[in-house]
Amino acid sequence: MTLIGARDKKSIIEEFQVHEKDQGSSDVQIAVLTHRINHLVEHLKLHKKDHSTRRGLLILVGRRRKLMAYLRREDRGRFDLLAASLKLRVKE
Repeated sequence: MTLIGARDKKSIIEEFQVHEKDQGSSDVQIAVLTHRINHLVEHLKLHKKDHSTRRGLLILVGRRRKLMAYLRREDRGRFDLLAASLKLRVKE
């Protein structure tokens, strides 16, 4: 799994947190996963035969998809804002 730096993670948490002490809401988890996914996509562009990383990427995408489905069910407004701010394509 790709590790993100503490500064990167802290800035992502601060940007997407719902309230002041929030570190684990769906919004934050989706944003952190998106950052990791983007990093792995760039890695795989250089290393096309790295199948173990590709498998890890697919696992992360599935986890993010489940969180997005949950957020869509629970709060459609937050879901729409998050998808727009992360520039994610969303199936309706």
